[in-house]
Amino acid sequence: MAKITLILGGARSGKSVYALSLAKTCKKVAFIATCEAKDKEMQERIRVHRKVRPETWKTFEEPRDLVPILNKMGSGFECIVVDCLTLLVSNLILGGYKEQEILRKARAILDNLKKKKARVILVSNEVGLGLVPANRLGRDFRDTAGKVNQLLAREADEAFFIVCGIPLRLK
Repeated sequence: MAKITLILGGARSGKSVYALSLAKTCKKVAFIATCEAKDKEMQERIRVHRKVRPETWKTFEEPRDLVPILNKMGSGFECIVVDCLTLLVSNLILGGYKEQEILRKARAILDNLKKKKARVILVSNEVGLGLVPANRLGRDFRDTAGKVNQLLAREADEAFFIVCGIPLRLK
């Protein structure tokens, strides 16, 4: 069974850096990126993220449907990093998915990952610490992302909250 680590934090808190530091202790790493490059600024962010990952890692880019990728990769990896689940939720909401459908997808991803014999590192933003969003889409995103994070945290073996690059153990 997989050992699942959830890493939460705010924007630019150091979540991905911490996830990479944990994954670098393994030889065969699968990195699942959920971001879509929809503008030049995001293309540059993706370029920088790719540059800091070791070339020996296998990268899978999938913005919405992770289960087929997880099935395809089999059991050949020591570590699987998913960065980031918040972007996955955002992509799904913008794709017209409702909260219950997104929670079902998150459950399916978690169930699949639990069967792996790899270390699993999940990265997600904690989005509930700020202001209440001014519009419905923002509130739906915040609420759904929060529920996905709760699901993952409940079932993770360990969880960390990153503040200013410092990991705080939650579980």
